[in-house]
Amino acid sequence: MTTVPLLDRLHLQVAFVQEIDKLKRVIRRNTLLDGSRRENDAEHSWQLCMLALVMAEHAPPGIDLERVVAMLLIHDLVEIDAGDTFIYDAEAVLIQAERERQAADRIFGLLPEDQNTKLRALWDEFEDRVTPEAKFAKALDRFAPLLANHHTEGGTWKLYKVTADQVRRNVKIIDAGSPTLGAYARELVELSVQRGHLAEE
Repeated sequence: MTTVPLLDRLHLQVAFVQEIDKLKRVIRRNTLLDGSRRENDAEHSWQLCMLALVMAEHAPPGIDLERVVAMLLIHDLVEIDAGDTFIYDAEAVLIQAERERQAADRIFGLLPEDQNTKLRALWDEFEDRVTPEAKFAKALDRFAPLLANHHTEGGTWKLYKVTADQVRRNVKIIDAGSPTLGAYARELVELSVQRGHLAEE
């Protein structure tokens, strides 16, 4: 028979799972690779986890891949409250950190205390981008949209008048987590410029 404390714990866990279902409703600026529609945050998180599994050989040696996948699964949960922040929107980026911290407090706070502490620490680790795992996770988070924009002939780059220099600055984050993926990302940027899908200025 389930004891009351265990039942209370289960209720908290179920409440959290119900809440994070809202991630499916958060629409991002980037589209699917075929350009047919914009992706949602849950799809983005799934894609990053798949990238982590497939691209693991391009991660730093000795990396804890399970930790990377866990970070990628939870990294955008805060956008349930804070919304998706477009990385090329300078004004929105200025207030992004505070909005997302408040969201993390509320959303992870729905969990039992031990799980709240564990998942919040993972989210903080991803945001701080100090550990090899966090750097690799962040690299994948930057790599996926770049890939999408390249394969949709400029996608959101063209739509929001993003310049090649702006994209190159984000490639540095990819390079910090995976030099191999960073080099590939730079090639895609230059190819996009050559094809007229990304403006130099």
